[in-house]
Parts: sequence; structure tokens; C-alpha cells
Amino acid sequence: MLLDDALRAVPILGMIGGPVADVGSGGGSPGIPLALAMPGRRFTLVEAERRKCEFLREWAPPNVEVVWGRAEEQPAYGYGVALAKALAQPATAIEWVLPLVRIGGAAVLWLGPSADLDLVGRVAAQLGGGQPEVRDGLVVVPKLAPNPPGFPRRTGVAKKRPLA
Repeated sequence: MLLDDALRAVPILGMIGGPVADVGSGGGSPGIPLALAMPGRRFTLVEAERRKCEFLREWAPPNVEVVWGRAEEQPAYGYGVALAKALAQPATAIEWVLPLVRIGGAAVLWLGPSADLDLVGRVAAQLGGGQPEVRDGLVVVPKLAPNPPGFPRRTGVAKKRPLA
């Protein structure tokens, strides 16, 4: 079930080029299953807990880099796609991942059916993102414009003072 859930993103990733960031990788899903399914694609697993990074490094395939750090510390525009599954509240998750995506790329979120897509859309619009679309149960937010000045915000600010 966990594997199938991760692999739902393969068709979406197939339509968007560039390296992929899995932010808040935890136990490695969805990043590791997607990297195994797409061996020609570069993946970066971003994880804030060192212990989890050590685990991820043991299981990561050759096309995966594991980075110990937080989303706010990663390079802006470094990725074609940024993924978030069970990372934070949807508005906070989109603020953390969308600044990592280059213009023309997208953020992909695994959200439940009760998620407030209007709220996600309002936050995304403040970060150069477009309207969220639901594709195969995943929320896809296109990156349309540069990050505004001051984004990404300092570590912890998005959670303490959400944009919405």
C-alpha cells in the first residue's frame, strides 16, 4: 500500500523535468520508491533528523543524495519537482517546498480529501505558485513566478507564523 501510494507520482514526475527533492523524507517514502522506479532521474532526500538520514543513506539507490537539513536551508530554484508527504499542515508544507522549485516546475503534496485547497492556493500565490490541481489524488502546484523577497523565510518561521 505504501509503495503504491508513492508510485502514484510517477506519471506526474514524467511530465516535469529536472531533479526531484523529497522534503521531510523520514522513512524514505515517497522518495526511495520513486527513485527506484525512475533510475535515470536525480533525487535529493531532505531530512532534518540525522538518525533518519543515516538510515536513508543505507537504503538509497545510486541516483539519490541524502541531505541532512531543513527545507528552508536548501537552494531556491534547485529542483524541477519538490515532494511533501506528511510533512506539515498543507499551508506550511507548500511554503517549505515551493521556493525550492524552479519556474516551470511543481510542488507535489500528498494530502487528504479534507485538505483546504483554497488555502493552499492562497499561500502558493504568495510564493509564485499557481492554482493547485488534484491529479490521481495528489495535489500539484505549478511554479509560475520567482520567489518574492524574503522567501524562503528563516527556519521555523513558516510553522510559527503561517502565511494563511
